[in-house]
Order: sequence, then C-alpha cells, then structure tokens
Amino acid sequence: MLSSQDVMQLIGSLIWLLAGIGVFIVGMNFMSDALEKSAGERMKKLLGRISNNRFSGVGIGAGVTAIIQSSSATSVMVIGLVNAGVMTLTQATPIIMGANIGTTITGVLVALKNDYFNMLMYLFAFAGVMMGFFKKEKIKIAGLLCSGLGLIFVGLNVMSSEQAFGNPLVETMFQGIFSVIDFPLLLILIGAIFTALIQSSSAATGVVITMVGTGVLSLDLALFIILGANIGTCVTALLASFGANANAKRVALIHFTFNVIGTLIFTAIVWIFKEPIINLLTSIFPANDPMSLQMRVSIFHVIFNVTTTCVLLPFVTHLVRYSCHIIKDKKAIESERTLKYIDDRLLTMSPVALMQVKKEMDYMFSLVEENISLSFKTMETKNLSNKDKISNNESIIDFTNGELTRFLIKLSPSVEQSDEFVIGSYFHVLNDLERIGDHAENFYEIVSEMSAKKISFSERAQDDIKKMSDKVMQMLALSKDAFDNLNKDGLSELAVLEDEIDGMKKELTASHFARLAEGNCNMEVSPYYSSTVAGLERVADHLVNVGYSIVNPVGSQKQ
Repeated sequence: MLSSQDVMQLIGSLIWLLAGIGVFIVGMNFMSDALEKSAGERMKKLLGRISNNRFSGVGIGAGVTAIIQSSSATSVMVIGLVNAGVMTLTQATPIIMGANIGTTITGVLVALKNDYFNMLMYLFAFAGVMMGFFKKEKIKIAGLLCSGLGLIFVGLNVMSSEQAFGNPLVETMFQGIFSVIDFPLLLILIGAIFTALIQSSSAATGVVITMVGTGVLSLDLALFIILGANIGTCVTALLASFGANANAKRVALIHFTFNVIGTLIFTAIVWIFKEPIINLLTSIFPANDPMSLQMRVSIFHVIFNVTTTCVLLPFVTHLVRYSCHIIKDKKAIESERTLKYIDDRLLTMSPVALMQVKKEMDYMFSLVEENISLSFKTMETKNLSNKDKISNNESIIDFTNGELTRFLIKLSPSVEQSDEFVIGSYFHVLNDLERIGDHAENFYEIVSEMSAKKISFSERAQDDIKKMSDKVMQMLALSKDAFDNLNKDGLSELAVLEDEIDGMKKELTASHFARLAEGNCNMEVSPYYSSTVAGLERVADHLVNVGYSIVNPVGSQKQ
C-alpha cells in the first residue's frame, strides 16, 4: 500500500515525465522547422527528380524525411502534392515507403546518447538560444536547429532522470502495468494510440527507447509497441487527407495499408520467433549499458521499415489499384471552383509551394490570353457567340486571383528572404492579370452594347483599333514569354511597343475628335471608341508590369 508521500512522489514523477516528453516534442519541432528552412532548395531539387522509378522514389522519401526528421510531415507534403496534381499515385507510393525508412534516423540518434554526448547537446541548446539574438536569418535558422537538437536530448534526459523513469516507484508502476498487458496485440494498440495522440512516431519511438534504456520496459514488449507506433503515425496523414480529392485520400489509405501489412508480418514473426530475435539483437549489442539496450530497439525499428519496404515495393501497382477500388472517384461539380495546382498542405514546404503558385499563375495567364484573343476577335467580326466562354474564363480568373492572394499571404511568413522578392512580384502580377481580364470582358461588352443599339465604328476607326490591338497581342506574347520562362530578352521590345501604343492613343484620340468636329463620326459611337482605345492602352501598361516583374517586384521598367 502506497503512503500519501509515495503518491505525491509518484504524481510528481509523472508530471516530470510529461514535461520531458513535451520538451522532446518541442525540440523535434524546432529541429524540423530549421532543417526544412535551411534545406528547402535541396528538397526542391529532390522533389524535382520525381519519376516513375520506384527506387528513386524510395530514396527521395527517405532523403526528405531524413532532412526534416518527420515522416508525418513528408506524408502530408506528398498528399498535398498529389492533391495538387504534381505527382501520381504510382510516384507517391514509393516516396511514402521511403519516408518510413528516413524516420528511423531519429531513433538511432536517440539511442546513441551518453553522458559526453548529452553535455555536448546541452551546449548546443544554449548556443542555439544565443544565436537566436542575431539579426541574420541564416544564423537564426542555425540557432533554431542547434536549440532543437539540444532540446531533444534535454527532454530525453528529463524522461530518464531519477525524477521520471529513474524513480523506483515509476519503474515499479510501469512494470506492473506491462505485466498485466503482456499481450502483443494489446501492446500494438497502445503504441498506435500513444503515437496517434502525440502525432509523432519519432517522439513515440524516442520514449520507448528511453524506457528500455532505463529498464522500465523489457525489449520483447518494446518491439510490439514500436510496431504499433508505425500504425499510429498514419493518423496525421489520414487527417490531412480530409477535404482533399480522391487521389490524396488514396495516398493516406496506401500509407495506412503499407504500415498495417508490415506490422502484421512482423507481429507474426516476432510472436513466433521472439526468443531468437531477442538473442540476435542482444548478440549485435551484447553490453547491458543503456546505450546498447536502446540500440537494440532502434535497430529493430530500422530492420522493420527497410524489410517492409523491400517486401512491398514490387507491389506498388497493386497497392494503387487497391486504393482506387476502395476510394471511388466522385463526379466533378462544374460550378465548384478549385485551384488546379495549389493545396494548403504545401504551406509546410515553401519552395514547392512557390513552384505550384507559378504553375497556377501560368494557367491564369493562359485564360487571360484566351479572353483577350476572343474579345479582339469579337471586335473584328462582331460575332457575339463567345459570351459564355469569356464569362466563364473571367470567373475563373477572379477566383484564382482571390485564392492565390490568400495563399500567398499565408505562405509569406515561412519563405526565405531570397523568395520574398518572388512573393512581392506575384502579388503585383496577380493584380495586373486580373485587371487585363476585366478589360477583355469590357471589350466584349462594348461590342455587345453597340450591336444592341445597331451602331458601329467607321471603317477608319475599325482599322485603327485593329492596328492597336495587334500591337497589344505582340506585347502579350512577349510578356507571357518573359513571365513563364523568366526570359529578359524581349523586355526592351516590350517597352518599345508600350511607348508606341501610348503614342497611338494620343494620335487616335486626336484624330477621333477631329472627325467629330468635321461631322464625319457618329456622336453616339464616341464613348465606345474612347473606352476601347483607353482600355487597349491600359492593357499595354499591365502587360509591361507583368513582363518586368521578373526584374522588379512592382513591374517597373526601372531596374
């Protein structure tokens, strides 16, 4: 029977234990954020090499996860990329498998700790805090990385201290609990639930490794909890797939299925051959010091994920078919507006997010180009059959402008300083493209209203507008090439054409008023002519802004 003093000591130890877990998770998050920011370009290159080669997919998944130290984060990124149409299910599946391998590095790192290593990590934590006071962004990121790495081991040492797992009362309590639930399936369930609650298999693995190192948990029981943790880590991906398209949900299902199959295979093997497996791990690390005990668990974790990947990699196509059979495609709703390439899940990976924003803007530019072309054709032929097409394109342009602006606002705080220029230019380009789209719709409306009133421009006026609109189309081609391909070669020609259009506006306006004074022009036509010429000149201004955005964020011709 525990005395009141023992109960209070036990409660204090459990609070100390929770504090250690909390510090460990905070350290993991710090380190993950720092690694993501500092290695953004590397991840961009890795993901840029996505192909249908399964082995490269596994390598990319393992590499990205090793960089950011979170398989859950990698899974969420992959779901976002699939949802945005960047990669297919067949490409995503090996990456998910590789992510499971990459996450084992954390466990190995945790198992390597000793007194000297701990002291070094404490210094890292302190140095990281000091580096945070510097103004230079790269030093701050390095400081975040150092403090995160240090806090991981501070948390681990808090957990293994005499106030936590090192307390005989806590050790006795946990040993008593595990003696009651000494059943593989129950242990797997505990591992899955615990990992799902803290949403980090790395943190769950770190806790289990620490428990084994302090003697609170025996190795044979720890192996089953580790297996359960690999199922629990799928919860993050499953939650991330809510609200996504069918393919993104399939990625989450494949991730879950992959880990469940691997767990079932290893559960059967460990259950049947428990003693030989324990003896094998003990022979690899024969000493009974905490580091050897911990390495036995971490190596088992590595073996589990590598073996499961090797076994299931040949069945990628079957996993994809299975997911498509379980999750059916829904019929698209025509009225529902969605972005083609952007997904909020990409906010965790700013370099990739910016790549996708560019794709979305290129698509928006193509709609603007189509509407300008259709409106000019309408002015020339007086054929009003393109009304629905122009109207539908304009609604997509407006929607894309609003959604991309909101996305960029959310993305802005997480980008590196070098990308702030890009974000700034994108805000301006979005506004310019949206305004060009409005002018295209206005040109169509001018023709429509004139047709309803049965009035038209004179042959001379029509020729002048045609010459001006042809120059605008030349500018549009140059501006689109500059923005799409970051091509500066045509910028000087773009500026020359814009000056010519400015001159044409003055000339055409003057000649128009001269015709009015001479009585050679219908007064009722005058407002429409003036609006058309002014609109063409404004479109030219916006096209110059878009083209020059690649050298100046506000689109100014002055570099």
